[in-house]
Amino acid sequence: MPTGACGINCDTCRLSLLAICSTCGPGKSLEAQKKVAAQLRILGAPCPMLACAIENRVDYCPRDCDRFPCDQFKAGPYPFSQGYLNMQERRRRERPTAKIPCGDVPKVPSEYWEDLKRRDLNVLCGNALARTYPPDGIRLSFLGKELLIDRKHRRLFRLSGGHWDDIDAPLLELLCLVYLLNVGPEPVCDEMISVHELKEALFFQGPHELKVRPLLERYGNDLDSFKSVAQRLGGEVLDLADVAYKVWAFPKVPIYYLFWEGDQEFEPRLSILFDRSIEHHLSADAIWGLTNLVSDTMLRGIKGNDVVA
Repeated sequence: MPTGACGINCDTCRLSLLAICSTCGPGKSLEAQKKVAAQLRILGAPCPMLACAIENRVDYCPRDCDRFPCDQFKAGPYPFSQGYLNMQERRRRERPTAKIPCGDVPKVPSEYWEDLKRRDLNVLCGNALARTYPPDGIRLSFLGKELLIDRKHRRLFRLSGGHWDDIDAPLLELLCLVYLLNVGPEPVCDEMISVHELKEALFFQGPHELKVRPLLERYGNDLDSFKSVAQRLGGEVLDLADVAYKVWAFPKVPIYYLFWEGDQEFEPRLSILFDRSIEHHLSADAIWGLTNLVSDTMLRGIKGNDVVA
């Protein structure tokens, strides 16, 4: 493959075209092993980035390693400038702006909060499998972590280190309210269905397709990393596909991720499935937003309590 573990695409380099230099290849590739052997023979030492990628079984440092940019890159002087590495660090700390299906940044209608305030708290929590938080709050699980929906102050909080941290996440706030306002008494029925079996299946076409391709590109040939991130999200292992997990977005909304690893003959495949009961609780646009929010969280490679996009 023409792209090296450091992220440089050798197809764009004249040295490669002239056959003066060969690609390092991804960290888990045969090309990487050959390149390190050549570097040891000719230079007496391997490229530290490539050697690290091989040792840690990372294909591409900028895409697959949570520590990028690490000290190996910062020590320089190449392949990247300090300015580029600073930009990577800064933007990796930022959260991508979550969007709704029309492409706009979500806005939470005030009437949603007003409607939530009028609801009977015990009935609402019973349907949602949530818990009351006196005097007027709701404790709701999201991806295995505790959120607090404060009806009085119309705010969202996350439990972190024994304290409630105020968070600004409009899409998550909107989805929490939509779930609480619409969830019914129907239980999870443990019957998996695809997006094509939903009553509103036509919605999930074109710009509303589920975020499958980025997950395939990131984890299709790195299922160990997918296992790690799914487990940190509280995912339950399923005996399906090559790797499969049930991830609880909300207490009555499991999302199933089924991965088949790629090889020399077949491309990797991913199926995102739902419980048949999901349409009792969420509309098509809410299903779309929630699924993509969970998938974006997986793509970020979350750490610790960092599960809010």
